[in-house]
Order: sequence, then C-alpha cells, then structure tokens
Amino acid sequence: MQDFNGLDWDDLKVFLHAARGGSLGSAARRLRVDQSTISRRIAHLESTLGIALFERLPSGLRVNEAGDRLLCHAERIESAVIAMREDVQCGGTQMAGRVRLATMEGIASLYLAARLSRLRRQHPHLTVELLTSPQTVSVNRREADLFLSFFQPRGQGMVSEQLGSFRLGLYGARDYLDREGMPDSAADLARHSFVTYIDDLIQLDSVRWLDDIIKTPNVSFHSNSMIAQMNAAAGGIGLVLLPSFAVEGRRDLMPVLPRQLSTSRELWLNVHTDLQFVPRIRAVSGFLKATFKADPTMQANTSGAQLLDALMDGEHLKPVIPAQRLQGAAAMERAAPRRTTRL
Repeated sequence: MQDFNGLDWDDLKVFLHAARGGSLGSAARRLRVDQSTISRRIAHLESTLGIALFERLPSGLRVNEAGDRLLCHAERIESAVIAMREDVQCGGTQMAGRVRLATMEGIASLYLAARLSRLRRQHPHLTVELLTSPQTVSVNRREADLFLSFFQPRGQGMVSEQLGSFRLGLYGARDYLDREGMPDSAADLARHSFVTYIDDLIQLDSVRWLDDIIKTPNVSFHSNSMIAQMNAAAGGIGLVLLPSFAVEGRRDLMPVLPRQLSTSRELWLNVHTDLQFVPRIRAVSGFLKATFKADPTMQANTSGAQLLDALMDGEHLKPVIPAQRLQGAAAMERAAPRRTTRL
C-alpha cells in the first residue's frame, strides 16, 4: 500500500545518488555514510511506495521502469530544494559555501590550482573543491557543480559556454635532442621516440592530441598522467605533446618544430541549469571567465591559417603552404570539433 505522506526527502536523496552511481557503495561515498544506511533508506522508500525501484545485479544497482519514473520527479524535488537552500543562504551579506569544480588533471594542477588564491581573497568564505577526472563529469548527475572540459558535452539540463582555447606543441629535453638530433621537418619525427597516454585507458577522445601531429609514433613511454608524461620527457625518454600552460616557466623542455606543428583544444565551462544563477556558482564561473579571457595563451585562435599566423608572430618570413593542404585542413576542421594545424 502506497503512503505518500510518509515520503522522506532523505530517502529520495539516497535514491538519487544510488541511481546515479549505480551502486550502494558510490552513494555511500558521496553521502559519507555506510552502505547499510544506504540499503536501509532504499528499502524504506520502496516499502513506503509499495514498489521495487531497482534491479539488484552482481555489478550493482540499475533503476527499473518504476525507478526511472520516480527519478524524474526526484530530480525536480532536488532542484526545488537546492533553489530554496540557495535563496535562504543568500539572504546574508557574505558569499559563502562550497563549489565543486571538475576538470582534467593537467589544467587543474598546472594552471588552476596556483590561481585560485585570487578567488579566495575576493571571497574568503567561499571554498572550492577541485576535482580531477580522466572522464566526463556529469553536472546533470550532480557529480560536480561546474565541469571545465576540452570539448562541448552533450546533454539536457546543462548550460555550456566556451571560455577560450589553448595550443599544444611538441617538446623535448635538451639532452634527448642533443643525443637524437633536433627534427628539421615533420618527416624527421619518424626516427624519434614519443611519450603519450595509455591508449586503452583513454576515456576522452579530446586527449588523443598526439594523433593530430603524427599518426604512427614510436612510443617509448605510456602514462595516463599528463604530468608524468611531461616529467618523463624532461628526463630524456622522448618527445611529448603538451599544452602551452603546462610548460610555462619550464626551462628543461625545448619546443620542437613550433612553426610547423601544433594543435589546439577548446575550453568549455558547463553547469546545471538549476545552478547557473546561484551566487556562489556565478562567483566561481565569473572568476574562471575573467582568468581565461585575460590570458592570451588561453585565447589561442583555432582556425588553421590564423593559428599558423599566431605561431609565427614576430617573424617576417612565413612558410608557403600548398593550397591542397590548406583545403584538407579546412575539411578536417569542419568534420571534427578538434582544431588542428598540421603541415
């Protein structure tokens, strides 16, 4: 027998996290309780409604048809609770609270972390949780408040805004280049070794950036960490393709063919529609927008010919590019979201 008067928001909250995470354990970790509490809450909710909401599988939990219908209603209730909480909290004079920002390891560790102190000075009662992830983080599932990505994610209930773009180039350690020789052209790369990601562990195609430069590299070192790749290359194990922000201030890595080979990625900030106007979220998103807009290295021009001009900035001599190559590059840009200059 269904007793909707007995519905408990805490039960619905547990249901939401279990449905999104697909297991008791993931819900327990997110809510910081033990799995028995999660199991008890779900059982209480199912008893209250008089229906089962999940299929219990060896791999975890999967919402059934009834659970899927409840999920839509529960998310609307969650949105209303968030809006109510923010409205009440914003009645004070101080900007306060937590904001979880998710992004890739490299830009989090090598770019954002050192700059967040400025946000802290502006809003001393605002706390940022910087989450690094090698995969897409869903703001729709409340896995984070903001997701800074190298591509525009697809999905409903989400607002995405492009904040800029950055270039990537080849780099090598001086001792490696002294030993193996500095390449004079793209054709010379066939005799060099490279550092890159572990292919079967790549969860985002946007980091397959070495493919933009060379299709069949001789790989001497694999890692799922961009920072580990950078340090391995600095140790002389091979050439590595790195974002411009990663090599800022480093003297142990030298650019390789900077006027001939480069690629770029876009920067997108993504937020759930329910949170886009929340003051604490707007404070962090506004800070990110201002930071990237003010940094020329994060506003790389991503069209093929103009990117080449940017790379050749300050030089009077510029290479002549065959027309068919420019046409091919233009076709590649139309066919894929990744922007590449490949000579």
